[in-house]
Amino acid sequence: MKEFLQFKLLHFGDINIMVYHVLSLIGVIVIAKLVLLLVRRFFKRQIKFNKFDEGRAWAVYQIVKYIVIVAAIAAGLELIGVKLTLLLAGSAALLVGFGLGVQQQFNDLVSGLVLLFEGTVSIGDIVELEGLVGKITEINIRTSEVVTRDGIIIIVPNSKLVSDKVINWSHNRQSTRFKVNVGVAYGTDVRKATKLIEDVAARHPEVAKKPKPFARFIDFGNSSLDLEIRFWCKNMWEIESIKSDIRFDIYDAFHNHGIEIPFPQTDIHIKSNHTQ
Repeated sequence: MKEFLQFKLLHFGDINIMVYHVLSLIGVIVIAKLVLLLVRRFFKRQIKFNKFDEGRAWAVYQIVKYIVIVAAIAAGLELIGVKLTLLLAGSAALLVGFGLGVQQQFNDLVSGLVLLFEGTVSIGDIVELEGLVGKITEINIRTSEVVTRDGIIIIVPNSKLVSDKVINWSHNRQSTRFKVNVGVAYGTDVRKATKLIEDVAARHPEVAKKPKPFARFIDFGNSSLDLEIRFWCKNMWEIESIKSDIRFDIYDAFHNHGIEIPFPQTDIHIKSNHTQ
């Protein structure tokens, strides 16, 4: 058995890779996978009992994952006789040159660590970046995945999520205020119309009960009296569908109560000039 374990498989300079080195590396990999499995189960249990926010738990798991992987690689190199201190010292000049060529990638790596540690953006957050609204589905060490409402997956460098202006609709985990505009014809009982649209918004199951929706008379338009209904909602992902539902219900309510929604009209007066 001793001869079998010390049997040389590969030889690189002063490094001899034997059977027991390979078995040790397999052991390191198994231990690393076991540790990650236990950590993952721990966070799933914490999420199940609402002791951990899902997005934050995933961020912490990613940090632990990278630490375990780096530790496993370092342990594996030490086992086969590669001294990390000598390796780093001998490759310092090479690393400097390599670093200059991958500055942007390194920036993305650092940004990924910032995202994971700070938690300003987490898995499941609804974000708006450069006018695009999407949901964060994955945060990796260099890039993140954002899925749009159309189901399109976009790979975003982490540096953009850190340095660019990003609106995080889910950051405070509370309701966000939205609005729907509508116009009514001149001569309409405006107080009746505002009461109707307040009732419509309040009946929608996705609209928050507190604060209550409220309507405002915002302007005298060219063809209409302009109103708006403002309401609070937690479901930012489906907000466009919720607004559409409210518009449908407002149209039905106005139709049932004889309130007209006007459209732009232009009156043309023709003046005839009769000459004898």
